[in-house]
Amino acid sequence: MSLKERYIAAVKEVQDHLFNELLPFWMDRGVDKEYGGFLTYLDSKGRPTGETLKTLVCQTRMIYTCSSAHRRHFGQGRFLEHAQQGVEFLLKHFWDEEHTGWFWTCAQDGTPVNRSKLIYGHSFAIYALSEYTMASGDPRGLEMAEETYKSITTLAADGEHGGFFEFMEEDWRRKAPGVYGGDRKSLDVHMHLMEAFTNLYEASGESRYKDDTIYMIDLIQDHMLHPEYGTGIAQFALDWTPLRAIIFKNVWGSDRDVEEDEGRPLDNTSYGHNVELGWLLRHAVHILNLDLEAYKPTLKKLYDHALDYGIDWERGGIYCEGPHQGLARERNKEFWQQAETMVAMLDAHEVFGESRYLDAYENVHRFVMNYVINHKVGEWYPLFDENNKLLWDYMGHAWKINYHTMRATMECEQRLSRLIASTE
Repeated sequence: MSLKERYIAAVKEVQDHLFNELLPFWMDRGVDKEYGGFLTYLDSKGRPTGETLKTLVCQTRMIYTCSSAHRRHFGQGRFLEHAQQGVEFLLKHFWDEEHTGWFWTCAQDGTPVNRSKLIYGHSFAIYALSEYTMASGDPRGLEMAEETYKSITTLAADGEHGGFFEFMEEDWRRKAPGVYGGDRKSLDVHMHLMEAFTNLYEASGESRYKDDTIYMIDLIQDHMLHPEYGTGIAQFALDWTPLRAIIFKNVWGSDRDVEEDEGRPLDNTSYGHNVELGWLLRHAVHILNLDLEAYKPTLKKLYDHALDYGIDWERGGIYCEGPHQGLARERNKEFWQQAETMVAMLDAHEVFGESRYLDAYENVHRFVMNYVINHKVGEWYPLFDENNKLLWDYMGHAWKINYHTMRATMECEQRLSRLIASTE
């Protein structure tokens, strides 16, 4: 097939899934009609499980995705209604009026459960609330995104080594070291702060947010990527010394236990985080109107490592983790890594024009269409083993809602449409 034919074949499947499965699934699910906000625990058939804990991450990610869908003119206003009621619940219950910042979890009725201030969650509050204002015109979203920015930059910034402390108590004291995270920094949190600051700049146009986004980009490039291979290093001491990645008490991403108490091997990187960083960096460069040429070497190393070592060319999909150079070590296949890889491989194909990136996209696309999507229900299964055997089957969780699935599908639809137009 010609390139155009390949683009058309892919976009037809993406649009069919997006418009006939994924968007309808979330138009009818998630909203807590009793208390407001979102109920995110859904079984394999998309039914509420009865678990009602509300996490800051899922509440804000739902607000972001619903707002983003409305900005793209999807949902005939339904997604904006979902976002609006989610914002009302968030502002009423998650914001700490005494100390500022956002609580980590609340009960269904909004009573705070875990009052910790974790910067990971704050990054998504900035991301979601700035997106909400761009979707709705409601100034409260941007106002609270800016309040969140003020809180973390005044109360969680590391003035000695740069970047941000990540695990804080209710009153913004740093948490204890080790598994409580008070003595560690991570690529994951700083990548999402880059993402959040990008959106804050887009929503506000304020130059200080552009400057801070550039600061985050430089920080990641200078301290958080392998000096030779350009791949992401997961965790660090406060002075940016790389450390073996451990599981924290407040985990995210449905993290699974590592085999050794000391954590994952030091020579280890995540394919999903690498490619997600790549396309988010390109997006930031575009929004900030920077010179893409200056960032192409960084992008290429991130994309090429995933393509060379992470893709399962025999059975399809991308593995979870592996060394900075060499074959994958953690060979399960997670839904979110598939989603981010699809976006990133199309991104790489657009930026560098090489067909091998399109080959990689088509590989993961086929795996997702054939295995990951629960077509009878409309959402994606969370986890498979290396032989494509389903390991977990829920549709929603404390960490899994529509942020990766809808965002990636919408981003892929947009990129494929651009690629088709470029061949006209």
